[in-house]
Amino acid sequence: MYAQRMGSLPPYLFARIDAMKAEKIEQGVDIIDLGVGDPDLPTPPHIVEALCTAARDPKNHHYPSYAGLPAFRSAVADWFQNRFNVTLDPKDQILSLMGSKDGIAHIPEAFVNPGDVVLAPSPGYPVYQTSTLFAEGTIHEMPLTSDQQFLPVLDDIPKEVVAKAKLLFLNYPNNPTSAVAPMKFYDEVVEFAREHNIVVVSDNAYSEISYDGYRSPSFLEADGAMEVGVEMHSLSKTFNMTGWRLGMAVGNAEILAGLGRVKTNVDSGVFDAVQHAGIAALSGPQDCIGEACAVYKERRDVLVNGLRSLGYEVTAPKATFYVWMPVDDCMAFSARLLNEAGIVATPGLGFGSSGEGYVRFALTRQVERIQEALDRIAGMSR
Repeated sequence: MYAQRMGSLPPYLFARIDAMKAEKIEQGVDIIDLGVGDPDLPTPPHIVEALCTAARDPKNHHYPSYAGLPAFRSAVADWFQNRFNVTLDPKDQILSLMGSKDGIAHIPEAFVNPGDVVLAPSPGYPVYQTSTLFAEGTIHEMPLTSDQQFLPVLDDIPKEVVAKAKLLFLNYPNNPTSAVAPMKFYDEVVEFAREHNIVVVSDNAYSEISYDGYRSPSFLEADGAMEVGVEMHSLSKTFNMTGWRLGMAVGNAEILAGLGRVKTNVDSGVFDAVQHAGIAALSGPQDCIGEACAVYKERRDVLVNGLRSLGYEVTAPKATFYVWMPVDDCMAFSARLLNEAGIVATPGLGFGSSGEGYVRFALTRQVERIQEALDRIAGMSR
């Protein structure tokens, strides 16, 4: 019944986790879900109100623009200028997305021919791999290891692989490791991409979730980055809008034109009312971001300190709302957490082969539930 490519398509990690969780709930287990990174905090009220107002306006009930509302793209340009001091032309350097996953899933179709190589981090967001499979390309995993601060070593990629590479995915602040990247690394990426004629796709969905004074840069701040790449952003994590499906791709106009050409053939754009809500988010008060980060920081500190007190080696992340913890066997440990303690955590192997030996906890539950999780872990056999 299915196309051959379906045989190469792995089950989506988080769908499998949902199924396992549902089975335990049916058995009456009180599940503490620290798995999927879906913020439990509500979308700020001024954004919700903007949606309601726009949804009542009949002029927003028609097909939207493929590229996005001019007013939304202008709001993105202003936000990018204020946040990163990067100048973008709203007309051809910004494309609205149904969340950054939308752009990541479709961009290989514009640039990857069958047999071409896509360079992707391992561990990494699973859609880097699946989008490459749909484009009939080949993934080359770039290992992210603790001794390299979870940054890929570009010089370690075999020359024969680089010669076939068309696309390079990056993601900092990183999911799942929560690592961050210095500007020096982005400078190296620009030089590498120029030398080998590779399109760079920077996934910066977690840019605003940070702690202890850290501020995440944009790849596009690097000299020459606009010549070789684009950056994917999402309002999902920044403004607690995961279900709204709104994001943007920004950067090189020619690269965006390729992505846009694919998208015009597979979707009809983002609902205008949602884009009006996005304008309110990007142009309105930003204190809601700091308030959310303060909540996540409290949760981070409780979880990290609690795990350390139980004998686990854990690094407190500077960014994202994930804690990446080394374990002996990620699948076995995750299964024990679920079966013995009713806790959902994500096994690192689900993010790629280099994720073995780690589990990921998401800071998307209240402090009281995180403390209860720690108490349950303390009761597990070691």
